[in-house]
Amino acid sequence: MDVLKNNFAKKLATLRQNAGMTQFELGEKLSYSDKTVSKWERGEAIPDAVVLKKISQIFSVSVDSLLDDSTEESLEQIPAQEEKSSRFSIYPSITRVILVGIWTVAVLLFVILWLSLDKVYWMVFVYTVPVTLIALLVFNSIWNRGKGNFVIVAFLVLSLVAVVYLGVLPLKNAWQLFLVLIPAELLVYLSFRIKTRHK
Repeated sequence: MDVLKNNFAKKLATLRQNAGMTQFELGEKLSYSDKTVSKWERGEAIPDAVVLKKISQIFSVSVDSLLDDSTEESLEQIPAQEEKSSRFSIYPSITRVILVGIWTVAVLLFVILWLSLDKVYWMVFVYTVPVTLIALLVFNSIWNRGKGNFVIVAFLVLSLVAVVYLGVLPLKNAWQLFLVLIPAELLVYLSFRIKTRHK
């Protein structure tokens, strides 16, 4: 059994590194923690048959090749998984088009208000920032499995406080409103620290 674990550990580490993936990224794809992936790669444990099948599909290899004692050299030729090229796929392009579209509408609205009211209404851009971040959060959750959502939500909270400060409460000495950011950002941080326990 130890030989089997060691064979699998070496193969998994090689395949993952060849694909340019971190242990965390592989764990996300398998619905396991990076600690579990690390345990597999150290030869301390081996996943069950269902997970072995998923791993074989991710790296386009057979389950047998993951477990046999053949040399690792044969794995060097294995191409990185198809999902690795997803950053060049159509999804990020769609996201960029929509985000640029949001700012195009904002600029158009700014120009219309400027021409019709003869007043520079720069607050349009302040309101556009949270709208952009919300759209980015939605698309990131759909297409990137929420990776990086913490940063987006943190900036979203900051932008919402800025909108309230600059637009809703245009008071001269309302800087105290930004004190709300301390517990709000802490709440965001703690919320993203909550993870479901993986096997």
